[in-house]
Amino acid sequence: MPSTSPVRQILDQSNRADPYPLYAELRRTPVLRDESGVHLVTTYWEIHGLLEDPRISSDVRSRAPGTSSPLRGAAEDETLPPAFIGLDPPEHDRLRRLAMRPFGPPHSPRRIHDMRGELTRTVSGLIDALDGRQEFDVVDDFAYPFPVTVICRLLGVPKADEPHFRVLVDAALAGLRPTEDPAEQLRTAQRGRHELGQYLWGLTEEHRHHPGDDMLSAWATDSGPHGSLSPIELVSTAVLLLIAGHETTVNLVTNGMLTLLRHPEELRRLRDAPETAPALVEELLRYEPPVHILPQRSPLEDIEIAGTVLPKGEPVWLLLASGNRDPKRFPDPDRFDPTREDTQHLGFGYGIHHCFGAPLARLEAHIALTGLARRLRDPRLVADPPPYRPSPVLRGPRHLAVAFDGLEAP
Repeated sequence: MPSTSPVRQILDQSNRADPYPLYAELRRTPVLRDESGVHLVTTYWEIHGLLEDPRISSDVRSRAPGTSSPLRGAAEDETLPPAFIGLDPPEHDRLRRLAMRPFGPPHSPRRIHDMRGELTRTVSGLIDALDGRQEFDVVDDFAYPFPVTVICRLLGVPKADEPHFRVLVDAALAGLRPTEDPAEQLRTAQRGRHELGQYLWGLTEEHRHHPGDDMLSAWATDSGPHGSLSPIELVSTAVLLLIAGHETTVNLVTNGMLTLLRHPEELRRLRDAPETAPALVEELLRYEPPVHILPQRSPLEDIEIAGTVLPKGEPVWLLLASGNRDPKRFPDPDRFDPTREDTQHLGFGYGIHHCFGAPLARLEAHIALTGLARRLRDPRLVADPPPYRPSPVLRGPRHLAVAFDGLEAP
């Protein structure tokens, strides 16, 4: 008999390819308590409200003794001190402000804008490499190498180190995957993050003595009026951004291509009118977001929401992807409609933890999906649904095989 536990159903790999019917069932109860002790919040306005509620903590140290979550968040690791995504104000605000200085406004307003040319060249090179083939894997041949190249350039990771970097990141992400052996899962994730941290520590020292035009150099040499990141804070921040800066974008690009191939009229529209890419990506972030669940929240005090009390310290999951399909917020929410006028989605979260890298992720998706739509001749899915990654948190295909009849000229 199938399990009636919502958490077990969410973790069930058989629901990974299409979790949306399950989410629709769960939305009948906006806030519910699972037998595991986890409280799930499933509807748009309740999620939105909690994302900006200062009584909800992102710090796992705020959980009541003896409570745990069946999923670990990206910040849940004892190998390094928590990065800002796993902290509350005022420490969150201090670290995020320092991390943001070399990345965006007001101190570095052109950082993302000035990357457009390099992003376009990277996409063109990856597509050119498909010449002469009849089939390719969107993940391995395109969606993974694109953002990982970008984040490595942004942070100052040498190109020769990128293959080793992928191995370290894959191990560090082990904590986000459901498993029958949580203890071994934790050990694997901690080993991965420890090795990734050691690598970045050494790289940061190189950049401190020989700084370049990259974020590691800026963090290592920053002496602004608000202080600077300590060496261990710098490594924690870099580990976070290395993981978050490419894993989510891999899923965004892959989910985007899968969605376009399932909606060929929208693929043709993007090919013929590339200026529609920004609106398409916003609808994609609502319809097939790369992050489905924020599993690392807990109340700092009892909170009543939608007629249910979230007890202080108990684990709370915010089901972002469910909120994005809430019919009380979006008309006809299961329809992919890039002309939708209102796409105030939860794809990048909301509030003080709104995605740090959202401007870069948007630009990467615009350029990547437009390039594929414009240059692939008659692309079509080889298998649908494709195989999916194990994680219900960072949800996306593990492989996406696409056949095509050659390339159009650049």
